[in-house]
Amino acid sequence: MYRFDSRVRYSETDEQGRLSLTGILNYLQDCSTFQSEDLGIGIEYLNAHNRAWWVTSWQIVIDRAPVLGERIVISTWPYDFKGIYGYRNFAIQDLEGRYLVKANSIWFFYDTKNQRPVRAAREDVEGYGKPEERLDMKYAPRRISLPEEYEEQKAIVVARHHLDTNHHVNNARYVEIARELLPEDTAVREIRVEYKKAAVLGDCIVPRVTKTEDKYLIALCDRLGSAFAVIMLQE
Repeated sequence: MYRFDSRVRYSETDEQGRLSLTGILNYLQDCSTFQSEDLGIGIEYLNAHNRAWWVTSWQIVIDRAPVLGERIVISTWPYDFKGIYGYRNFAIQDLEGRYLVKANSIWFFYDTKNQRPVRAAREDVEGYGKPEERLDMKYAPRRISLPEEYEEQKAIVVARHHLDTNHHVNNARYVEIARELLPEDTAVREIRVEYKKAAVLGDCIVPRVTKTEDKYLIALCDRLGSAFAVIMLQE
């Protein structure tokens, strides 16, 4: 298990002074990035070998969003590797060890030169050590089913501030875009994301929103209706 301590900064909070959804996602992906960097199998290593780990799905359950100034512990660990896939848990806890956020994620290993998924070699994963036990939580399917009826929203053009080192829209940005489509006072307790294809600079993202009894289903699509990402935000 890898972990680091932090304190919720003002720049990471929402209008209620709680860690924002974007802040939560950033902490989780930063934690796994820190682990890989500290093990010497991070971005520089991957770039040198024309490889990348890309996330294909998130499930994030928020029991309580930490608040401004609160000290927290963020942790992560891989619990399985199968073929091209890596499976990783995350947690955010308070200093007494209480879980504030639990998360599951599925990643795939990618050959950036030949532009295709590949099986991770032994040297790509052995640094993480023996996979640990899976976090105790209710696991949702990777795929998110969308109803046929939806309300189309105003299109968004991908700008440079949406991008990360892969020159794609960062995975947290999709959730940030989806959150902006919800009413102001919506308290999100669970996030699920299924990533379909990468959006790049200049792409046009057209949100399609469906509201059910207690959740919002949002497909972020291109002009032809093909989804970049499908997001479920549960109240």
